[in-house]
Amino acid sequence: MKKFRIGLIGLGGMAHSHMRWMAEEGRYEIVAVSDVNEAALAEKGGQLGIPEEKRYSDFVQLIEDPDVDAVVSVTPNNVHAEIVRACLLAGKPFLAEKPFTRVFEEAVPLLELFERQPAAGMVGFSYRYTPAFRYARELVREGKLGTVRSFSIQYLQSWGAAPNNTPYIWRFNQDITGTGTLGDLGSHMIDLARFLFGEFRELSAQMRTLIPERPDPATGAMVKIKVDDFVSFQARMSGDEVGIFQSSRNAIGSGNQHEVSIYGDAGTLHASTLNPDQLIWIREEAPGQLAKAAIDVPERCKVTQYGDFLSLLDGSASDGLPGFMDGYRNQEVLDAVIRSSAEKRVIEL
Repeated sequence: MKKFRIGLIGLGGMAHSHMRWMAEEGRYEIVAVSDVNEAALAEKGGQLGIPEEKRYSDFVQLIEDPDVDAVVSVTPNNVHAEIVRACLLAGKPFLAEKPFTRVFEEAVPLLELFERQPAAGMVGFSYRYTPAFRYARELVREGKLGTVRSFSIQYLQSWGAAPNNTPYIWRFNQDITGTGTLGDLGSHMIDLARFLFGEFRELSAQMRTLIPERPDPATGAMVKIKVDDFVSFQARMSGDEVGIFQSSRNAIGSGNQHEVSIYGDAGTLHASTLNPDQLIWIREEAPGQLAKAAIDVPERCKVTQYGDFLSLLDGSASDGLPGFMDGYRNQEVLDAVIRSSAEKRVIEL
């Protein structure tokens, strides 16, 4: 089967995971790399055996390289829009990190360009590939829960909690990220809700900065934090399901806890990244008798992100692949959360 020649943009920590995932599929070959950090470019380029002429400090040159079949972008938020734009202009397939853009204003011209010059694109909503979430979607669509009335989604991490004395890093820099927890973790919650239930109709939100200052690791001086580290909102979806969402990077004891509970007339499902290969299913087995069971996820639900990217590159994108419009719609909801919190009102979408 055909191997695809990949241009990799961004050689920071997450790039290692992406390189490993590509290697596991066996159909990717990294032929060019790009980073603004010259030392990282030299080091990683050498490790990967990339010729010096294929090590680019300018990502546009990598995207336009005729030897690159597709682009993988693993960068901070402030260059997401520029990279997607360059891929659209070059007609180059891409897998780009979430959130789709830093702010919604950057997404609007991308949609206009995409409508004129569409290109195959995938946005890195990687939790669509949690087997338990995929199986939950299947059961919901098959009507196994009956009419779904409500749900709750949370995504909790602990690395920003006060006892950790976490220093000021780029994820707290509003100019780079746009938002804090909302764009980092909340975008995954929004995508999971859309993956399971469709589009958002309305929402009401609050965003908070729980730790207002963090130490600069270079100087030790305290830096004021302008982005959120806690967000919660409630929403109504296109099928009238109502949902409650919360996300924080200050939840002590939560390593990477992304989970959903779905409440239907015929039962309840719980799915979590903490147990990705099982669901908890609660249902009535006889009148007045509830049964609670851990259900193993079938193999058909164990799809990988880079396996799905291959389906896009092969020209047969699978159902549920997070494409360009999923990124755009996600950014619309992120913007609605921001406006709802700032204006203290319900926002309709």
